[in-house]
Amino acid sequence: MSNQSDVPQPDPAGTSAGQTPATPPAGYEPPAGYQPPPAYQAPPAQGYPTQPQQGGQQQGFQFQMPADAPHSFNEVMPKGGFSGIFSVTGMPTELKVSYWIWVISGLLGILLGILGFFGSLLALAVAPAVGVVVLLLVLVTLALSAAQVVLAMKMKEQKSWARMALTAIVAITLVISIVQSGMDGTGGGGWFGSILGIVATVLMWLPNSQPWFAQRSSTAG
Repeated sequence: MSNQSDVPQPDPAGTSAGQTPATPPAGYEPPAGYQPPPAYQAPPAQGYPTQPQQGGQQQGFQFQMPADAPHSFNEVMPKGGFSGIFSVTGMPTELKVSYWIWVISGLLGILLGILGFFGSLLALAVAPAVGVVVLLLVLVTLALSAAQVVLAMKMKEQKSWARMALTAIVAITLVISIVQSGMDGTGGGGWFGSILGIVATVLMWLPNSQPWFAQRSSTAG
């Protein structure tokens, strides 16, 4: 005579080794405390990310503000003063041409600005309202011409912020030329200076000019 505990109990889920789950017979009641086995869950896949990694993004041209902006007036002024204004050693050909355009046109702008200053004083005596506008434009032109020479020398020192500032000066000079053209119908020599500035700006941003500024950034980093 065998005990009831020795009698094999039917597997209600049919999950014995080598068997597929089966439906228990009608009227079958599982013993007290019986819990069905958990459903099968596939392990998570390894080594197959569902989202692209950020490090794999394609690198393209991205505009960034210069990180070498000056923090004091001494950093704005050229190293060694203006004694090295005629030295262009090591610069790419495109930047050499751009540099000379900036320097020569800047010096000419200062000279013409001085002459224009005396002309604006005469205009103040004849037509005060127009003379005030002319005087303001002359003073702005003088300031921009002086800044142009300084920034050109800083551009020669591989400063990216100087290149950005020179680009902004071209835009301002173009606006001044438009204003002067509306006043006297010709714009004076402003159009010629604006065209030269555009040429010098394009030369600064050509591919052959980029390593000159990138070299400075990598050295500073």
